[in-house]
Amino acid sequence: MGSQTIAALDGVSFEVLAGEYVAIVGRSGSGKSTLMNLLGCMDQATSGHYRLDGDDVHALSDDALSAARNRHIGFVFQSFQLLARSTAIRNVELPLLYRGIARRERRRLAAQALERVGLADRIKHRPHELSGGQRQRVAIARALVSEPSLLLADEPTGNLDSTTEAEIMTLLDELHAAGNTIVVVTHEPSIAARCPRVIRLADGRIVDDAPTPRRVGSRS
Repeated sequence: MGSQTIAALDGVSFEVLAGEYVAIVGRSGSGKSTLMNLLGCMDQATSGHYRLDGDDVHALSDDALSAARNRHIGFVFQSFQLLARSTAIRNVELPLLYRGIARRERRRLAAQALERVGLADRIKHRPHELSGGQRQRVAIARALVSEPSLLLADEPTGNLDSTTEAEIMTLLDELHAAGNTIVVVTHEPSIAARCPRVIRLADGRIVDDAPTPRRVGSRS
């Protein structure tokens, strides 16, 4: 900005292990979106290194980066990002289509993913025929269908009412319990509180990285 250089992220360093469930929180402008884009291989850092499943992302070509993103990352967005004219099952098939998987196998895997999120009876419905919670479940099924190393959820309940929010977070809890690695970006304290680990950002830096305090009545 003029003669001043602003670092969206400044000296951020952390590790997410396989099977972890992490919330990244912070106010608007804290660097959450930039960090999400870096973790999802949509942007590359101007300095430093990001290793995804052992690969140094900074060293990958554009084609290799796209392949790594398709192979390792599952995205869940606040706005669902579904194709309006396509059925639920065709939306879920998309990552497999980009991998070149045969149509019959794509259909089988997509149906399994929809069943996993409780939508086995909605596979032929289009987005406008589904509730907001059901659309987000379709988005989660699409993120899971290729069995990614990392599930990234960017404000996954931002467009949902409180009841549907609880349903989606319960689903994410269940996916974590099944062994999925999940990173949730959120500004909602109630969402972050459900994650065993919370990383707090402020002005592009990590100001806290700690386990979530145990809730009253919780069991170890």
